Amino acid sequence: MSTAPEAPTGGADAPVSKASQLFKGCWSCRVISGGGLVLSAAYVYLAARRVMRLGGPTSMGTVAQITFAACLAAWGVVIIADPVGKAQRKT
Repeated sequence: MSTAPEAPTGGADAPVSKASQLFKGCWSCRVISGGGLVLSAAYVYLAARRVMRLGGPTSMGTVAQITFAACLAAWGVVIIADPVGKAQRKT
């Protein structure tokens, strides 16, 4: 005989944790973190452009920096837009 409580099954009606609800509903948290990612993307992009503007060769490292900057910017926009939190499943 076990007296331990049963683990939640994770069904559709399972409760969501408070921390998850707080982050999804906190507009200022999303703007600050997403804006920080977009600003860091701008910094990385401008650092790569500075090398190219000074006449340096376009190397694979510079291309990787620009690609990384694009990924950071996209990540920031996704955090600000929160597309997962707005999606509702229709039954």
